[in-house]
Amino acid sequence: MSTQERTTTSTAAPARWWHRLDDGRIQCDLCPRDCRLHDGQRGLCFVRQRVGDAMVLTTYGRSSGFCIDPIEKKPLNHFHPGSRVFSFGTAGCNLACKFCQNWDISKSREMDRLLDAASPRRIAEVARDSGCLSVAFTYNDPVIFAEYAMDAADACHELGIRTVAVTAGYIHAEPRRAFYAKMDAANVDLKGFTEEFYVRQTGAHLAPVLDTLLYLRHETDCWFEITTLLIPGLNDSTGELHAMTRWVGDQLGADVPLHFTAFHPDYKMLDVMPTPPATLSRARSIALENGLHYVYTGNVHDLEGGTTFCPACREPLIERDWHDVLACQLDARGQCPYCRARIAGRFGPFGRGPGRRRTLVRVTAR
Repeated sequence: MSTQERTTTSTAAPARWWHRLDDGRIQCDLCPRDCRLHDGQRGLCFVRQRVGDAMVLTTYGRSSGFCIDPIEKKPLNHFHPGSRVFSFGTAGCNLACKFCQNWDISKSREMDRLLDAASPRRIAEVARDSGCLSVAFTYNDPVIFAEYAMDAADACHELGIRTVAVTAGYIHAEPRRAFYAKMDAANVDLKGFTEEFYVRQTGAHLAPVLDTLLYLRHETDCWFEITTLLIPGLNDSTGELHAMTRWVGDQLGADVPLHFTAFHPDYKMLDVMPTPPATLSRARSIALENGLHYVYTGNVHDLEGGTTFCPACREPLIERDWHDVLACQLDARGQCPYCRARIAGRFGPFGRGPGRRRTLVRVTAR
């Protein structure tokens, strides 16, 4: 079904990546959960459902809301800094994180939360008319609404709008190739660096996420950055941070930006203390010690941890306070004005963005 054939009033559309099993069930082949469904059943993500002898995406064309954000909120610090990004998500998720910070969206089981309807073309038009450089598929994981996100990406590219995926990277190889072929940038949540953490705290596995990161680095031109939410006592040990940052440097390269962000008690993890700022600073120091060039702290006021430094001459090039860009000295080519070293990323003319402000947008159908 083409983008033009799907309307803004659709709540279900044919889904890709599934096959029939000999026992009469059908198996979803989108992510490593491999959900096997009888008629009427939904996968763990809740939005991919068997209807008759096929699978549908039940949230096509509907969103939990639209916002204009600073690109730094995704977080992406090396993808057109200071620009505006048109952001939206749907409902559901294919992970079961006990610490989910967007649980009211990602864990939603009420489809009537999806009040805003918009076709892929309409999303691209509103992003363009709002002065946004890019559209982000975010708030819940766009992997589970891949068909909608990919159609929206096509519509965006037709109007010169870039696309961003904010994702946990939990996806099988075939849909991964199709999905990231449509994305200009991504932020991938690397939620921890042990299999035990992934199984106990997210209900998933570590290896498929590492496979996604390796795929992005070695087989695509998609710009990507990594975020790890540090949870006291669970994924913030010195040993784990050394192991993770060494792996990033060895397997992905020193130029991949890494964000360590602060946890706050939420969802099913209300009894864990917030992340102390000192933990973020320690993690950043470990990553720098292990050779990474661009390491950031997030969800805190930390000028040094938010600043992009030239890896060659160590001059501060982009200064930030939380999501607010205070100063940018890079030229449109991403070169350091002091030593002419090239900074990794995707850059262009710097425009003062919306700061920390998030602007809600109502999208009306045409």
